[in-house]
This record gives sequence, structure tokens and C-alpha cells, in this order.
Amino acid sequence: MFEPFIDKLRNSTFITLETTPSRSAQFAPTIEKIAALGLDKLVDGFSTTDNPLAKLKYNALFAAMKLQDRFGKPTLATMSMRDRNRIALQSDLLGANESNVRAILALTGDSAHYSDQPHAKGVFEGNSKLLLDIITTLNNGTDMAEQKLLAPVKEIYSFAVTDSYAKSSATLQKKMTKKVAHGAIAIISQPIYDLENAKKLLDMMAEANRENNADCVLVLGYFPITKLRTARFLDENVPGIYVPQAWVEALEAASLISPEEEYSVGFQLSKNLFEELKALHPKIHIMTANQFELAKAILS
Repeated sequence: MFEPFIDKLRNSTFITLETTPSRSAQFAPTIEKIAALGLDKLVDGFSTTDNPLAKLKYNALFAAMKLQDRFGKPTLATMSMRDRNRIALQSDLLGANESNVRAILALTGDSAHYSDQPHAKGVFEGNSKLLLDIITTLNNGTDMAEQKLLAPVKEIYSFAVTDSYAKSSATLQKKMTKKVAHGAIAIISQPIYDLENAKKLLDMMAEANRENNADCVLVLGYFPITKLRTARFLDENVPGIYVPQAWVEALEAASLISPEEEYSVGFQLSKNLFEELKALHPKIHIMTANQFELAKAILS
């Protein structure tokens, strides 16, 4: 399952779709919605988020296992450093490995300050680079205390993330280079809304690979915008994302006509961007906040 997936990542078109588990003891409704829309036939794999904004959700590792069992396609299971120390992280990775959850998206994680769980505290023994190191160590047959594993892991594939935009290109370059140095085989960007921005990130990825003698792959993050308030929120409140003013102005003008026109304009802008990104670099991670009908419309 994973070897052809990684081969596509490196040598072909590679499209993944993010899923966000809900605050529920059941992940099946999400799976059945994907199946009903036939989205599994339009993507190469999925991802599962790990309690984003420190808000309680169904476990990402179990969700990944269920997606793989249902569709027979690999899933990137997100793991954040916020909720686990290195013992728990290693333990979770060992258990997930036997269940064939072997692609891990390493995040530092949002602060517990945003949590919907009163008095929750973040662990943060380290940032995402520590998790990348843990994966490398396990792949080499030992734990973080240099003790040999009684049974080795099947290879774990480590993914990381990067901002898609920064005022200081040098800072962004440095962060990408460090994640490559810590063993990431692919780096997924925050959503991109400008083709020139994507080209700059590709140049940075090439430089990071040169510095590390590596072949890490950049995967372009993609989040379609169909509402003016979404464009404004992302541009003004989410660090590392840049929404061009032309998008904001087009959506603003359309919103004065009708909600339907606003959606239509946003969808067309997003659809055009998807096709442009795919022509430039056909490695794309689609995020729609579980608006799977929108994902299908973009992919169809």
C-alpha cells in the first residue's frame, strides 16, 4: 500500500484529501460520506487531523486505520507534540505500525490555550522536529534510549508542514531546511493562493534538498475559498497564509450581489487555482474542513 503511494509522491501526480474527525465516538459517518461521493476514487490518499486548535476530536491514528481499512488507500495520520511526551509518542507509533498506520504528519500542535477543555495543559516536550527524530530512530530499529526494538517497525514515512508565506523568506527557508535535515520525506504547505508564491516555495524546497543532499518533496496545500469572510479571516488571522487582495475584492463585489454569486465567484477562483497548481506541480493536499461536496466539485 505505502510503497506505490510514496512512488506517486516522488514521481507522479499526488493528491491527498484532509479529513477532520468530529467530537464523537464514531468516525463511520465521515467515511460513509466520502464513499457516497466517490471521493476515494479521485484521490491517492487521505489525512486525519489531530485535535486541531486543541479541541477534542476522535483520535487521528484510529481514524487513519479506519480510512485505510475501508478504502485500501494510505492515510497520513497527524500527530502533534502538544498532547504527548516522547514515551507516549513512541508507544503510539509502535501500536499504529502493527495496524499499518505508517505515514505520519508531524506537527508541533496548536497551543492548549485555544482548547475547549477547561484547564487542559500542553505537554510540548519538543517541537515537530523531535517527532521526526523519533521516527528516524524507530526506523533504525531502536527507541530514543538507544534500546533495540524486540521486533522492528515496518518503515514509517514522515511528513512535515510549512507556512506558505512569510515576510522573511530567509526564515521560511531555514525552517524548511531544518525539517529536511530531521528526516521529513515530504513537506506540506499551508494553503497557497498565488502561483508565484508556489514557485518561490518550490525554489526553497530545492535549496533545502541541496543543503541536505536529500529528495524531500513539497506538497502544495490547497483550501478553496467560497466566502468573503473566509478570505478575510485567513489573510488577517492565520499566520503563514497570504490571500491576494484581488481575491478579496472579487469576493467583496460578488457578496454585494447575492450569496449565490459570492459562492460562484469564489468557486471559480479556487477551481482555476487548483488547475494552475496542478499544472505547475501536481502534488496537492486538499483541505476543505470536511466540505466533501466542495472537494468533489473541485476534483471533478
